[in-house]
Amino acid sequence: MNRDFISIILFLSVFVITGKSYSQDKLPILEGPYMGQKPPGKIAEPFAPGIISKEGWELEGVFAPGMKEFYFTTKGGKYTRPTVFGFRQESNVWKQYLVFKRTGEVTFSPDGRRMHMAKGYKDRNGDGWSERQSLGPMFDREDWGIMRLSASSKGTYVFDDYKSNDVIRISTLKDGIRQAPKKMSPVVNTGKMTAHPFIAPDESYLIWDSEREGGHGDSDLYISFKQKDGTWGAAINMGDKVNSDKWDAYASVTPDGKYILFNRGIDDDNQNVDIYWVDAKIIDDLRPKP
Repeated sequence: MNRDFISIILFLSVFVITGKSYSQDKLPILEGPYMGQKPPGKIAEPFAPGIISKEGWELEGVFAPGMKEFYFTTKGGKYTRPTVFGFRQESNVWKQYLVFKRTGEVTFSPDGRRMHMAKGYKDRNGDGWSERQSLGPMFDREDWGIMRLSASSKGTYVFDDYKSNDVIRISTLKDGIRQAPKKMSPVVNTGKMTAHPFIAPDESYLIWDSEREGGHGDSDLYISFKQKDGTWGAAINMGDKVNSDKWDAYASVTPDGKYILFNRGIDDDNQNVDIYWVDAKIIDDLRPKP
């Protein structure tokens, strides 16, 4: 798949609305957990079909810690640039409360106090968020193309870099001091289009996407489990209950640990991309047994 699609996707300019679907500005009443959606089993299915996932471009779906906020990115109609929509559960009903232009793919620190956005971040400020700030010169480099940065509870950062032949890098904290990012091992950095890492809050596993020999088609989701010696175990394809013959990418695990959200291309040109989800018990199924 063309890297321009992953990083910017400038070729899509309108939504194609078919069937029973809703604009982001006019949604049905959604009540209860998970944006009012019935949770999936161990076979991936669309998230909020016809409401969030519909004809067009919807991706990067993430819940914030606490499970009372949901964010995703879209583009089309009056939103001529990739735009993030934020929803908040108030009195059990989900309401749109925030819209802003995307300047980096949204993730959250495990404590929910920081919204990471590639080379930048916003901090919680009451019921809202601060202005976007830079992570500093260690990350804000012209020769690095960061799309997604994921943080663990220990403050470890894992992020992709499309300007350096699609690699994933890691940066730890040592005695409270940020360490220079290092390229991860070939366990992770093998194949093409390697991107969009998600590190578990406890750093017990890492999920990312890549095109690799023996995969199911386009980009697949892979997982690696941290070993007792601190190294990362073999990359494991997450299987055909998660992956398809299309583009599967950008996985995150809900902060309650119960579900995996990810992107899936629906057509061959990835002009129609939906958010999918699946039961996170599949992670334990894939975990190597002692």
